[in-house]
Amino acid sequence: MKIHEYQAKEILRQYKVAVPEGSVATSADEAEHIATELGGKVVVKAQIHAGGRGKGGGVKLATNPTEAREAASEILGMQLITHQTGPEGQKVKQVLVEKASDIEHEFYLGITLDRAQSKLVVMASREGGVEIEEVAAETPEKILRETVDPSVGLLPFQATRIAFGLGFEGKQVRQASGFILNLYKAFIGADCSIAEINPLVTTADGQVLALDAKINFDANALFRQPNLAELRDLDEEDELEVEASKFDLNYIKLDGNIGCMVNGAGLAMATMDIIKLSGAEPANFLDVGGGASAETVENGFRILLSDPNVKAILINIFGGIVRCDRVAEGVIQARKNIEVNVPLVVRLAGTNADVAAEMLEKSDMDFSVGHGLKDAAEKVASAIQ
Repeated sequence: MKIHEYQAKEILRQYKVAVPEGSVATSADEAEHIATELGGKVVVKAQIHAGGRGKGGGVKLATNPTEAREAASEILGMQLITHQTGPEGQKVKQVLVEKASDIEHEFYLGITLDRAQSKLVVMASREGGVEIEEVAAETPEKILRETVDPSVGLLPFQATRIAFGLGFEGKQVRQASGFILNLYKAFIGADCSIAEINPLVTTADGQVLALDAKINFDANALFRQPNLAELRDLDEEDELEVEASKFDLNYIKLDGNIGCMVNGAGLAMATMDIIKLSGAEPANFLDVGGGASAETVENGFRILLSDPNVKAILINIFGGIVRCDRVAEGVIQARKNIEVNVPLVVRLAGTNADVAAEMLEKSDMDFSVGHGLKDAAEKVASAIQ
């Protein structure tokens, strides 16, 4: 689950991670009022769930409250396009008005899970303010890493080693190492999946501040973080993805024209790959899961057909935990309740696949049977060609 920058900074404040003063505004009048309270010189930042806001015109410096009002007027309501929003962009409904900082140097600091080690890793670099992926690709030697032992957590000497590695000196070493330790506490305490400060800055008066903050949460841990679950902004998420989450379906919209209904993430990835190899493009990733019921499958159908780009549907189910006949029952039920006006290809294998095939054959549905994954993908691709 993603949250806005201003929400991330509120969480960081709770863990004594230093961030600039600021407040969120939903109107130009509010922005002007906040700027007045902060002393005039502020930064007005669009609040959307995407990076690259500055390059898209979503971050503006204002030297006085009047300029802050003008900046907010320009940003609020705009369709902000960045490399992470896609060409359609995202509408800005709120801005963060923050006291401007006299920046001396920019750094990168982040914590995430290293899946190869099954451990958290703290990453830092003196190359702040740019995409860490660029630094990793072009100058990987500039990235410092500290792996965290889960039995003891991030230790003070590791945080100090990062601070020295970033070039901090004197009193700033203690300040920076304390910042890093508190960021780790926030990561653990809030069940984060990533906590990224880019840039982390030092100011002319010697402060170490999180000038920007990105925090994502592990959705599987939200049951024990009800206060954080309330921070979810549904306006920032795809409408069909939100609808799918109501039925415990894993759905991600893509740009293609073949609707995919599968069970299991691995099978979903393989299905999308083989669709592309067959000359078509997947329109989504829809995983109905291991406990798919007839109702689940019907809801999945409804979501697939809500996408106008879907010109054909491939149902690719391997019956391990879920029985194929249960999936077939859902397909037949969905066909009765929903108008399916696109070609349908079904490939079922595993538990009760023969029973499922018989059920589908006896129904009045118009569909093609895929004999194997390759055959199913080729049939659905040819159906739209």
